[in-house]
Amino acid sequence: MLRLFFAQAVDAHVLLRQAAGLVWGLEDLPDLDRAPGGKPVFHNFPHRCFNLSHSGPYALCALGDSPVGADVEVIRPRRPSLPQKVLSGAELVWFLDRGSRWEDFYTLWTLKEARVKQSGAGLTRPPRDIAVPLLEPGQHAQLDGLVFTAYAGEGWRAALCAADPGPLIEGIRTS
Repeated sequence: MLRLFFAQAVDAHVLLRQAAGLVWGLEDLPDLDRAPGGKPVFHNFPHRCFNLSHSGPYALCALGDSPVGADVEVIRPRRPSLPQKVLSGAELVWFLDRGSRWEDFYTLWTLKEARVKQSGAGLTRPPRDIAVPLLEPGQHAQLDGLVFTAYAGEGWRAALCAADPGPLIEGIRTS
């Protein structure tokens, strides 16, 4: 099972503590450690999979039975040349065809971040080489044995990536 929690004006670690208490019944968070690629893990509970992200006032926390990746980003203009540097050819065409909106760029970017966070590898290869499905917010799709979901709200985009998410339960909080 996969659980996703989103909050505004809450620290990502506070959100993790609340989510772990709700889902796993943990009163305190286990000690955190880093996997070889830098992904945070619970030192004594490797079967408790989670991922965190924060951007501006937003925090995102995903809990699962298998490795999961999550990313949230505040939408803000960037250098105009950035999409050409980090998007694959097909992604760039999709982005340009949609009017070169930063909202669409961040949908793709959060999907890419969620994918590399799911694997635990981080950004060890050029972003344009990280394949993701072309999704509208609210859609999900499979690619390379992974399931991707895109999310959106006013001023933010987010994504989730998991190998076998099973039923997805979303816990959306706004404060």
